[in-house]
Amino acid sequence: MAEDDIKDRVQGLRKQLEHWNHEYYVLDEPSVPDQDYDKALRELQKLEGNYPELQDPASPTQRVGAAPLSAFESVEHPMPMLSLDNAFSDEELGAFLGRVVDRLDVDTTPELVAEPKLDGIAVSLIYREGILVRAATRGDGSFGEDITLNVRTIGSVPLRLQGAQWPPEVEIRGEIFMPRAGFEAFNEQARRLGEKPFVNPRNAAAGSLRQLDSQITARRPLEFCAYASGQHPEEGWPESHWDVLQLFASWGVPISRYAERLGGLADCVDYYRRLGEQRDALSFDIDGIVYKVNDFAAQRELGFVARAPRWSIARKFPAQEAVTKVSGVEFQVGRTGAITPVARLEPVFVGGVTVSNATLHNMDEIGRLNLHHGDTVVVRRAGDVIPQVVSVIEDRRLDSAPVIQAPPECPVCASPVESVAGEATLRCTGGLICAAQLKAAVRHFASRRAMDIDGLGEKIVEQFVDRGLVRDVADLFKLDQTALVSLERMGEKSANKLLASIDASRQTTLSRFIFALGIREVGEATALALANHFGTLEAIGAADLEELLEVSDVGPVVAEHLLAFFKASANQEVLDRLLAAGVSWPKVMVAQNTGGALEGQTWVVSGKLESQSRDEAEEALRALGARTSKSVSGKTSVLLAGPGAGSKLSKAESLGVEVIDESEFLKRVEEASS
Repeated sequence: MAEDDIKDRVQGLRKQLEHWNHEYYVLDEPSVPDQDYDKALRELQKLEGNYPELQDPASPTQRVGAAPLSAFESVEHPMPMLSLDNAFSDEELGAFLGRVVDRLDVDTTPELVAEPKLDGIAVSLIYREGILVRAATRGDGSFGEDITLNVRTIGSVPLRLQGAQWPPEVEIRGEIFMPRAGFEAFNEQARRLGEKPFVNPRNAAAGSLRQLDSQITARRPLEFCAYASGQHPEEGWPESHWDVLQLFASWGVPISRYAERLGGLADCVDYYRRLGEQRDALSFDIDGIVYKVNDFAAQRELGFVARAPRWSIARKFPAQEAVTKVSGVEFQVGRTGAITPVARLEPVFVGGVTVSNATLHNMDEIGRLNLHHGDTVVVRRAGDVIPQVVSVIEDRRLDSAPVIQAPPECPVCASPVESVAGEATLRCTGGLICAAQLKAAVRHFASRRAMDIDGLGEKIVEQFVDRGLVRDVADLFKLDQTALVSLERMGEKSANKLLASIDASRQTTLSRFIFALGIREVGEATALALANHFGTLEAIGAADLEELLEVSDVGPVVAEHLLAFFKASANQEVLDRLLAAGVSWPKVMVAQNTGGALEGQTWVVSGKLESQSRDEAEEALRALGARTSKSVSGKTSVLLAGPGAGSKLSKAESLGVEVIDESEFLKRVEEASS
């Protein structure tokens, strides 16, 4: 290849990779699979290695990290990075807006911009001639630490700005944070390796940015979001904060998709309410909202007080962490026999609710926390995550506080407890003689995504098991009205309704039935993959290890659990009784859920459907090759929205996702099927 051709190829690869980075990190709409990106990156790395004269510090290959530092250097910010005053109520926010109106001597509140207040680490990025040359932490506001090598490893931070309209030098300020999914995955890996997990995503982001070895930072799932400009040229600069954000976006810099322009107090309160309702569903942590006067001329007139601007304020959400005491630890038994320690807490208000229990995961987690009875602890509740104890305040521990010990026997049935090699979880060996496992198994079997037996709640299941009416899930189909009306708070009408629901559940699908059996590690996706691959229950039960491993969603661990389940004579007896009771399903016609007409599309189903349930609609979509998801994002292809779609519909409309109703859905399914 000629020298000019090599140079053109290198430049072309860089441009392509930068474009793909922009799609992935900023637009959240990747257009190529990871293997295509990796292939192009490897080719560029090879060319840059063979032709060192073509290397460029802004190349996408330079995100892997550099040699470790001995310490971070202190650097001075071109302009101080100030903090914000806080408002904790509508009244305090209204008082802030009143001061703005008074100081500007205007009749109405000027236009504002509202953005989520990300719970991360504030940083300053300096670009010269469009190239990232320095990144620094906020520090004390005047001086921060130079973390350029670490920030260069973050995929959402452009090493080179897009376009050509950037000034000779500009400072972009924003937040570096760790998304929830990345945080949970990182902590799960830490637990598996016996390492100490991070307390929360903010601490995880801070710890990752302060690694002296940038190659460690490169392996952490960090992201960046810009929220302001720092030092910049006055000539030709936008006249409002909103226009600056749009300018950043045109340069390929991530900005918040939730930013909005607002009017007065009513708009601000409405935004706070709307974002608060979405808070738990967001993919990242936020601790409030930042309101800013949009017009820069008005900002300059308002000025600053102490170390905070008069033109901006943060409205805080309820804290998602709180301090309380552990009053005791109980051990709960799940349907697979897993024994989970649960902390009983002195009630504390955190994350908008009163919390009195928190998961402790397993005994290894108790050991890592060094938890004693009566300890004062920090409890965290974020998103839909069950509240958990994240740290112990050891300075407040009583000298006589005993260490929490693992139970030697099952707390429900007194069967021996076993510890399986390679697992942190203790398990009860009692099986179905353990009432706790049986109750959990029956609840799972009857759950909406399994056999969908409406009306079979926790209290009724407890009575079934405690009175000996149900000794395994097949006994559900032997129940009669006489047995049901003998239960507490069960009248004849309720009994008939429950019996009708049990009878209706006999007609199901193979994938639902497999999922309902509660086989360890077999979730909905694995159950669907098994049904589509084998087609019959008999074929799944007769499959050997090699045949099971051919299924796309089955690995060695899942395969062993499947073999053990179908090998057990007690399980075979229950299966025979279920089939004899009339449990059945249509023959599976699709060999696999790939290659369908909707392959490559991601669908979300929300709201009430008339022709079928949401689960049935999702099954139809997956059978045609589509991927289904429970949340709307930039990767969503279509939202099927029935009445009551709610926040998912609003989010889809804000992201420009296609939205269709049920009649259009049925039409497309029919077309795709034919």
